[in-house]
Amino acid sequence: MDRSKIIIFLVDDNALYLKDLEIAFSSKPYYNVITFATGELCLEKLYLKPDIIVLDYYLNSVKKDAINGLETLTKIRSVNLEIPVIILSTETNVEIVQNCLKHKANEFIIKDAVSLARLREIITTVFIDKQVKENTISHISKEITRTAL
Repeated sequence: MDRSKIIIFLVDDNALYLKDLEIAFSSKPYYNVITFATGELCLEKLYLKPDIIVLDYYLNSVKKDAINGLETLTKIRSVNLEIPVIILSTETNVEIVQNCLKHKANEFIIKDAVSLARLREIITTVFIDKQVKENTISHISKEITRTAL
């Protein structure tokens, strides 16, 4: 797996919406997009160390007994507190939104006409942050090597 690319996990049980998201992000050469129809499948692949996870709140249309987005988020957080997780959903209930944020979702975006633009903005920020971090580490390593000589 090319670690110079941003690894994006997209988790949604709506196959058409998931494909739209995949196409939108796969068109960029600096993204490696991996899609999942259930939270369980996403959790099985966490060892790939995604840079960001976009997670639907409802995940039970493919598999009726599938865990939902909140349960998936809770399991992700039990393993890794650092991965940015964005809940992307048609859900507009304020209590559900607040509950997701309380369970450490980084963002909750309601699926609408501007949600893709907002998602792109957030993922671009993650990409820039990753580049800055890698450049800083590289610079520090070079300085340590230079001063050690």
